[in-house]
Amino acid sequence: MHPWVSIAAGGLLFGSAAGLLLLEAGRIAGVAGVAAGLLQRNPGDLFWRALFVLGLLAGGLVAGHLLPAAFAWHRDASTLRVIAAGLLIGVGARVGNGCTSGHGVCGVARLSARSIVAVTLFTAVGALTHILDRLVTGAPS
Repeated sequence: MHPWVSIAAGGLLFGSAAGLLLLEAGRIAGVAGVAAGLLQRNPGDLFWRALFVLGLLAGGLVAGHLLPAAFAWHRDASTLRVIAAGLLIGVGARVGNGCTSGHGVCGVARLSARSIVAVTLFTAVGALTHILDRLVTGAPS
C-alpha cells in the first residue's frame, strides 16, 4: 500500500470520529484531554473517555496486526529516551492546553485562532527538535 493511501485513510477515519464525537456528544477528540479526564474521576465522564482510549488502543493493535511494517522501529533509541520523549509530549500537551489531535484536527477545523497558533508552534518546535536531534546524534534525517 502506498504511504499516501494509509495516511489519507487514517486522516479520514480520525477526522470522521472527531466530527462524530463533536456532533453527537459535544466533546472535542483531543487525546491528551480525554486521557487526562480519566484521572480526574468525574463519574459522568469516565465511561465515554474509557471507551475512547480503549478504542485507540484496540485500533492500534488491529492496525499493527494488519500492517506490521507500518509500526517497524527504524532507529535505535534507548527505552529511557523513548519514555522521556513520551513524558515531554504529555507535559507539553497539558501546558499547551491540548495536543495535536485536539488543536490540530478539532481546533483548526473550527478555525480557532488559539489552535492555529498552537499547531504552528507544535510543528515549528517539532521540526527544530528533529534538526537538533540529528545534529547531536549524527543520525540521518
